[in-house]
Amino acid sequence: MKIGDAQKIYRANRATLVEQRRTLVKRRDEVNLKLKTAADEKERELFGEEAATLELSINEVNEKFDKNQEVLDALTEKYAAIWNSEVAKQQGDAMNEAMVDLSKILEVARRISKGGKVPSTDEKKLMDYSMEMYMAAKNAGMMAQMRKRKHKEYDSLWEEEEEKKEYDPQGKAENAEAGMDLPNIDIAAPAAMAGEDAPAE
Repeated sequence: MKIGDAQKIYRANRATLVEQRRTLVKRRDEVNLKLKTAADEKERELFGEEAATLELSINEVNEKFDKNQEVLDALTEKYAAIWNSEVAKQQGDAMNEAMVDLSKILEVARRISKGGKVPSTDEKKLMDYSMEMYMAAKNAGMMAQMRKRKHKEYDSLWEEEEEKKEYDPQGKAENAEAGMDLPNIDIAAPAAMAGEDAPAE
């Protein structure tokens, strides 16, 4: 099962368990109030038994909630690990790309300063990166051109642009396999809720 699908299921189960607990606690509080105001011993005994049953049911729901939360926590850890891995790849690739671009810009500056002729797109990239570096390279290039007659003509360093990689940390994390044994969800209402309006599943 995919992590994203499992998270949806266990979050829905958590919401159901919270609603069950809320209903049981409300009913228990009502029964405890009736227990305090019971007129005779028989009523006190009946309300006492019902209050005890409700308390057991609340404990049962709490245990289910805790187990459900453990699974959700494990899924969240796995989701975060995959997300972080994808973001780290994205950042690493961006840094590598920036270093490659910088080395190309420095090469364009070197070529211009030696008096070489580079494509206007390469000159523009150097200008965009640093006007000071561009001007220094152009000045050095003019001096180099005065000294020699033949000037080398270069092809663009950016002609072979590789296509950009697409990153989707959320999609990657949600669509990764959970890779763990996920317990079955038992969302049946506790016995104490049988007579009550149990939340819809």
